Amino acid sequence: MERRSFLCSAVLATTSLVSTRLFAATDLTARGRHIQAGGDRYGNPVRLNGITPTDTKVGSSDSGGNLYLFEHRNMPRGGPPRHYHLAQDEWFYVVAGEFVFEVADERFRLQQGDTIFLPRLVPHAWASLDTAGGTILGCVTPAGTFEEFFREVGRLTEVPAPAEAERLFAYHGMKIVGPPLPLDQ
Repeated sequence: MERRSFLCSAVLATTSLVSTRLFAATDLTARGRHIQAGGDRYGNPVRLNGITPTDTKVGSSDSGGNLYLFEHRNMPRGGPPRHYHLAQDEWFYVVAGEFVFEVADERFRLQQGDTIFLPRLVPHAWASLDTAGGTILGCVTPAGTFEEFFREVGRLTEVPAPAEAERLFAYHGMKIVGPPLPLDQ
């Protein structure tokens, strides 16, 4: 076999293998998904710590694990502890209300229509500042076990003790590095 023919065959075989693996992880029989406002992809929204309604918009399995898209609706004042993700980048879009974000040593105030990107391994925290409840759309990529993290936290009826929170975060590839942001921003 000529070298050129061999190389072309090798490239085609590799492309076919990668495509097969990529699409095998995604349900190819699925059609586009329409999730109504205030709706959850599975019809089963969770309430983080028994408080914040959190809807899955695009599940991990919908994208072959490439992303997980979620919405925190009518989120009361406050937010998660300072933490970082070992393997996921995170993105947020403010739908309603006002939020403060801390990314490494920078602070940002976001309002309706604003977006922020939080790279993996960079400590960050955020909080809703809106007394009427803010709504934020978030995405992590790759999805990892982030969807399952929300389901676990959704089974809790209150904010977990620090040791339990650290265990939950660590199990799902995150590390807590400080308290939540103060709300007197």
